[in-house]
Amino acid sequence: MAVLAYNEILPKTIIDYNDAPYEVLSAHIFRMQKRKPVNQTKLRNLVTGQVLEISFHSSETIQEAETDRLNAVYLYSDGKASWFAEEGNAKNRFSFPADSVHDQVQWLAPNSVVEVLTYEEKPMTIKIPVKVDLVVKEAPPAVKGNTVSGGTKLATLSTGAKVNVPLFINEGDVVRINTDTGDYAERMEKA
Repeated sequence: MAVLAYNEILPKTIIDYNDAPYEVLSAHIFRMQKRKPVNQTKLRNLVTGQVLEISFHSSETIQEAETDRLNAVYLYSDGKASWFAEEGNAKNRFSFPADSVHDQVQWLAPNSVVEVLTYEEKPMTIKIPVKVDLVVKEAPPAVKGNTVSGGTKLATLSTGAKVNVPLFINEGDVVRINTDTGDYAERMEKA
């Protein structure tokens, strides 16, 4: 893979740091007074989930991690783990600890296709679409004149996730959710 200079270590890049794959969560290049520039990064270990803050100096380079991607189907979560199967090969099943992928899995309905990042042929993490369409399972009725809460109410989606939606959203509506922020984006037409 490519060798990256200090200023090429950018968010969402996967690097090989201390013989382990790390995803760059944030990067900020700055220069203090007459010193050389520094790239202050926040890295997440894809194996352990540990987050580190590392500074890369202008003279440093780092290896980009050799990763592959495969499509997988989300099967279910049992509280301890979230299970997936390789798309087109249901016998190749694997899981992730529930706490490591909970933020993404809460937006997935069973049989949703996701992208799995692999390192040395082992599944490391999942990438889900930025926007997903989900059915509203429970939504309290709107109370006329209730705009104290900003014109929103807490609704439960078909996956069990809870999200603030506008007052006009009802049970059975299909809503589009931004999975990066967990926010309501728009109401979709019913199928």
